[in-house]
Amino acid sequence: MATNTMSLLFREQVREPAAQSTALSADAEARTLAEKVARGDEVAFRKLYDSYHDRLFRLALVLARGDESTAQDAVQSAFVTAAKKLRRIDGENHLWNWLARVARQHIVKIWRHQQRDFPTIALPDLPDCAEVPAPDSMLEECLDAALLGMDAEERHLIELFYFDRLSHKEIAARFDITPKAVSSRLDRAREKLRLLVAKKLSHET
Repeated sequence: MATNTMSLLFREQVREPAAQSTALSADAEARTLAEKVARGDEVAFRKLYDSYHDRLFRLALVLARGDESTAQDAVQSAFVTAAKKLRRIDGENHLWNWLARVARQHIVKIWRHQQRDFPTIALPDLPDCAEVPAPDSMLEECLDAALLGMDAEERHLIELFYFDRLSHKEIAARFDITPKAVSSRLDRAREKLRLLVAKKLSHET
């Protein structure tokens, strides 16, 4: 028993520094990426876009209550703002929260312009380096729950188009249907997702 206990303690002691090392490496990479984007490095900007686009879109889709157009506008706005204003960041979490903050601000502006009631707290103007807001895990969980509430085929369509970024033609080849049929099915899946997300959020807020 004593041997097993000592062995367990040893494994825990080894694992913790390894996890810390991984986090420190990710933070250092995020800081370097932000610095390069601030200098106008196009390769770094493309890496930023590829690394955070899908996750940011998922969040924006929830914040916009399933409104795809608003979510896409918010994501593009976040990356455009990053190219212009992103400066020093503290680490990977700070970088993610910075992007999420800009996306939220853009959605608030859109809904205000449309004079719609939007249940997100208004945020101040964005400084060069935004403070870290609260995590958005609850919002992402709402989207995950909404996706699980869809039929398997509908969910697969959404994932292929938005998260895997396949074209209508590529999806059509996988389902052995026409691109036009893909478009029609996506329209129905988007509307169902929008309603499910709105329902989930109404229960959470």
